[in-house]
Parts: sequence; C-alpha cells; structure tokens
Amino acid sequence: QVQLVESGGGLVQAGGSLRLSCAASGRTFSSYGMGWFRQAPGKEREFVAAISWRGGATAYADDVKGRFTVSRDNAKNTVYMQMNSLKPEDTAVYYCAADGGFRRWASTFAPNYDYWGQGTQVTVSS
Repeated sequence: QVQLVESGGGLVQAGGSLRLSCAASGRTFSSYGMGWFRQAPGKEREFVAAISWRGGATAYADDVKGRFTVSRDNAKNTVYMQMNSLKPEDTAVYYCAADGGFRRWASTFAPNYDYWGQGTQVTVSS
C-alpha cells in the first residue's frame, strides 16, 4: 500500500513557475514508477509527465515538453514536477500516481497506476 500526498499547488501568473511535490509513504517507494496527471474542469484526466522506478526514463505530454521537468528523490520518498512558463491552459487539479509494474519505461497510461493522491490545484491567471 502506498499513500501519496501532493503539495505545491497555488495561484500563479502566466509565465510563472511552480514546483509540485508528491510525498509517498512506505519503504518501497523506489520500486514504483511515478506519474503526474491533471484534470481541468469539464475535461477528462490527462497524462502530464512520468518517471520510471529507476529514474532512468521520463515521459512528457507534448504540450508540456520543454516547460515541465519530473524528478524523484528516493531517499526522501518524493517525486517532483518543476513547472515553468506556465500558461492559463495549465490550470487544473494535478495528481500524482504510483505504478507498481516495474516497467523500464515511464508509463503514460493511467490504468497502469495503482495508487493516486488527492490532488493539488494549480491555477494560472492570464
């Protein structure tokens, strides 16, 4: 069982930056690939970024490539997502998720994720 708690969301102006954190409980955090997803009002949840359990592979949605960076610190049981050059269309609730499948790649597929956090709101004003 893994419990995930996101933090770092908030209100920021367009062009600004935020860093989201996701703290995981449990001693097996390093065994999980980690992903970030988001859901805007009236829209379906969508993939944003992911990092493999060993940290050697990452994946990004096309509209965040070059602006967002995912990383992990297994000693702190935490995954991060640095978000730069934020746009109003990045406004959403952001969720982190844990994938226990020992995949060599960073999964973009939501059903591969076994555990989900409660989400943190990111609002980007124009």
